[in-house]
Amino acid sequence: MKRFVLLFLSVLLLAGFTFSVTTIEFWHAMSGQRVPLIENMVKDFEALHPDIKVNIQFTGSYPETISKLIAAVQSKNAPHVVQIYEIGTRIMIDSGVIVPAQELLDKDPTFDVGVLLDPIVNYYTVDGKLYSMPFNSSTALLYYNKTLFKEAGLDPNKPPKTYDEFLEYSRLLTKKDSSGKTIQYGFTWPTHAWVFEQMLAVADAPFVNNNNGRTGRATEAVFNNEAGLKIFKLLDQLNKEGLIINTTHEDWSAARQNFISGKAAMLITSTSDVQLFEEGLKSNNYELGTAFLPVPDISISGGPVVGGASLWLIKGHPDNELQAAWELMKFINNEEQQITWHKGTGYYPVRKDAVETLHYEGFYADNPNYFTSLLQLLLAKRNYNTAGAVIGVFQEARETIENAYDKMVAGQMTPEKALKWAEEEVTKLIKEYNKFYQ
Repeated sequence: MKRFVLLFLSVLLLAGFTFSVTTIEFWHAMSGQRVPLIENMVKDFEALHPDIKVNIQFTGSYPETISKLIAAVQSKNAPHVVQIYEIGTRIMIDSGVIVPAQELLDKDPTFDVGVLLDPIVNYYTVDGKLYSMPFNSSTALLYYNKTLFKEAGLDPNKPPKTYDEFLEYSRLLTKKDSSGKTIQYGFTWPTHAWVFEQMLAVADAPFVNNNNGRTGRATEAVFNNEAGLKIFKLLDQLNKEGLIINTTHEDWSAARQNFISGKAAMLITSTSDVQLFEEGLKSNNYELGTAFLPVPDISISGGPVVGGASLWLIKGHPDNELQAAWELMKFINNEEQQITWHKGTGYYPVRKDAVETLHYEGFYADNPNYFTSLLQLLLAKRNYNTAGAVIGVFQEARETIENAYDKMVAGQMTPEKALKWAEEEVTKLIKEYNKFYQ
């Protein structure tokens, strides 16, 4: 049958028949080993849709991509589809430059939004409307080196669950040489406020008011609460005892290298790094372990917030191009592509049928580290704290919290004063932003 179709197409071409090709622009922020994965998705899509040409472009980091989008819109040269990180949700909604995914869904009976995982849909749904198409979703995860656990006399199958355990494990895992120089740290991280946000949600506490901006536009930060202070106190203690190796702000690569090399025995970072760490630790004769994020007390249980990014449709293009872009967004979201993406990265498959297929195939039985991240998400509470905050100054808020952390580590502020200062500064940012949208 396939040969017949190809022959038929050849006859049409020889007869002078040509396809009318629609060209669309797709911008993404995936780098490293993820680039060929996303490029292969586009190739598969074009093979299925020979009448659509996709110009795919890597546009830098998440913040760089959103900056380039703003410039492109102003110059009337915007892409059709763009990958925007989760904290850009409020900005994209307020921008007026997007076509909400809900508008396409309401007109398209071929796509059932019910197949998507609820926590992921909940994040990108604001005021009852799904604004973007879920694509690469993740949360934070505790990674640990089972080999180094064994060497320290710890049970490799019992990772720390509480802050007290986490602190005690870090002490046991930190090593010094004969001269007193630390050669192995208990913990490292990318010095990123995203980790603070994740731990706050796991402790079942809000980041901003009005139910994290979900029942009304957020007007002030509220993370200077009991849960937030316990996180800062934990980080402060880790620093005071020399149990943590910090990176420069938001340096994912340095944190990964600290962990893969064995310089640090534990790391909190994105679930999207599972595949990278399995290969990296194995190359250094280490065994990888994964665990839920620790909580202040075993009786406290919230859940992680969906991170990563989603696909947004940009308006201002002809209808045929917007329809072609919508077809691309649906294709990237389909079961087969999500399974391939999940296996190649560690990002969640955003669809229930993809999870079901992987389960029946025995993938999670053979790859428990992939299952840890998914289980942490599915067992989380469903409330406003775990749905995640929605504000228009999230990147600036993260930078502020990271600066507060620096002040605390340098001894310029106590954990109490640092967190209070950060909350006040973020509230100022929120109020200034809201002046433009009220």
